[in-house]
Amino acid sequence: MPSSHRPCIGITSSLTENQSGSPVCQVGQDYINAVQNAGGIPIIIPVGLDTASLTDLLPRLDGLLLSGGGDIEPKRFNGQPHPKVSGVSPERDHMELSLLEKTLAAGKPLLAICRGNQVLNVAFGGDLYTHIQDQLQPALKHDWYPKFPRNKLAHTVSLKCGSKLHEIFGNGEIQVNSLHHQGIAKVGKGLEATAFAPDGVVEGLEVQDADFALGVQWHPECLPDDKGMQALFQAFVAASRE
Repeated sequence: MPSSHRPCIGITSSLTENQSGSPVCQVGQDYINAVQNAGGIPIIIPVGLDTASLTDLLPRLDGLLLSGGGDIEPKRFNGQPHPKVSGVSPERDHMELSLLEKTLAAGKPLLAICRGNQVLNVAFGGDLYTHIQDQLQPALKHDWYPKFPRNKLAHTVSLKCGSKLHEIFGNGEIQVNSLHHQGIAKVGKGLEATAFAPDGVVEGLEVQDADFALGVQWHPECLPDDKGMQALFQAFVAASRE
């Protein structure tokens, strides 16, 4: 396949309502821009596709991006109830877990971001803090939203030497934004934790024995001027092209 081939990258979306109360399919423009800038063609995947449609869709995609969004239904990982849990969509959970399984089985590249990183962990039998600040002590503030810029650099992340993330960023420590209140607790079997916040919260996961299948807890698409974040999307799109 020629190097000029532009891979089709599926991006999962959320189902929400507009100001008129009408249901809308939503995905942040930053994801679309990041994929396009890295040389890919973004394909938005709506919530609600049935298993047959997902099966038919997968061969047409070269890579999958699991985007951020609301919380995963706690019962999927035996999570503790918490009043801060919000934005739960069982339909989205079902679709993303199904699509994730099919993507990995097909050996296609995967990039999972924020919620997507948590979906990846749950898919492998891991669990989550349903609210980090109440369930981990001491903990940093990780929920720098909604009253802060999405590109605010909140804390450092250390990258495990020899990991795919370390290879991509070319550095053992990076600065990231932080837009989540939940996080990885027990890492799922078959995953390796390769990035960590200063308080020990897992910020990056990699699927063992996969060519390119990883998740990050921060939002690299919201840091478009950062060379490392650009490199992450470029590596993902390059893997999808191959």
